[in-house]
Amino acid sequence: MTRRLHLHLVRGDITTQDVDAIVNAANSSLLGGGGVDGAIHRAAGPQLALHCRSLGGCETGQAKVTPGFALQARWIIHVVGPVWRGGSHGEPELLAACYRNALARADEVDARSIAFPAISTGIYGYPLEQATQIAVRAVRGSDTHVDDIRFVCFDRETWDAYDTLLSNK
Repeated sequence: MTRRLHLHLVRGDITTQDVDAIVNAANSSLLGGGGVDGAIHRAAGPQLALHCRSLGGCETGQAKVTPGFALQARWIIHVVGPVWRGGSHGEPELLAACYRNALARADEVDARSIAFPAISTGIYGYPLEQATQIAVRAVRGSDTHVDDIRFVCFDRETWDAYDTLLSNK
């Protein structure tokens, strides 16, 4: 049986998404920070940081799973995106790996729905248009059992970048 992948564009707060798993654009310590990472840690509650301490961090491009704690989502999949350094230091491959590895971890916990932020486009400086192209291509090219995938956009600029790609299927 072939699964049909449903890609959705959502404007809002990733911490309020009613999905099986949300993806956290984390730093390598997994102990919280600014932006999406800080918002997820605040919304999930202090148990998240306690649990993350036991994981030993995470490498760029990789993904680790924790419970969702106080979130609606059952799971949080933490990925560490690359810092933009001009594009010639493996950034595109590492960013694509974030999306593929997040979906692989989602499959491991039997998640059928997932919400992604725009990984690495905040303080890590990844150019938005390039990042969204990589995200959509990586998700569409992944062999996953997840069939409901949401790209959650915090601002209009991010929404517009994803909307352009998803409208031109």
